[in-house]
Amino acid sequence: MKTTKTLITTTRILLLLFGCSKDDDNNAFTPTLPEATQTGKNTFGCYIDGMLLTPRDGTGSTLGSDYGMLFFVGPENSPYNELRVRDYKSGNGGLLQLHFNALEDNGEGNFIINESNCENGIDANPNINIRCRMWDDNLQVFKWYCSIENGGTINITYFDLENRIVSGTFSCSAQNRDDPEDIIEITQGRFDINRSTLSNTTFQKT
Repeated sequence: MKTTKTLITTTRILLLLFGCSKDDDNNAFTPTLPEATQTGKNTFGCYIDGMLLTPRDGTGSTLGSDYGMLFFVGPENSPYNELRVRDYKSGNGGLLQLHFNALEDNGEGNFIINESNCENGIDANPNINIRCRMWDDNLQVFKWYCSIENGGTINITYFDLENRIVSGTFSCSAQNRDDPEDIIEITQGRFDINRSTLSNTTFQKT
């Protein structure tokens, strides 16, 4: 009788363990390219050399929170905006920074993506440019890529200054900072940002 009870208990534990494992697999987060919306959903996605990048928050540190996506506004004497996206969780080191010059003056429309000096913020070139970083698993190094002159286009599909919404799509060629012969393509880029709610938006961690 005791043996039978032990066997039943063991069987129940194994079923519970396998059931949890199966549920965990089913609930695992898989990043997907978001739709190109224009309602301030705080979404972003693009392919960098075929690898999908979406924002994912990190666990934070003593230096502060690890935000998957931030939107910066430059000082009046350097009127720029910068969308900074980072994937803290997948292990690929994915990072992209989209630098706008005179976004509020230009508003909606199609614009050329130009040369990046591989800097960000106030040190970036005063134009529309992109820099990104990805992990090279073969070489075990991070690689920085920077947009080239007349290397692509960005379409600001919606701009609402009063409600602080900016949406758009983009694609461009980018050059390896350390190897000019290494050119990649950034494709299917899209973003839909509401600056009023972005800082309170959580991007999937797991």
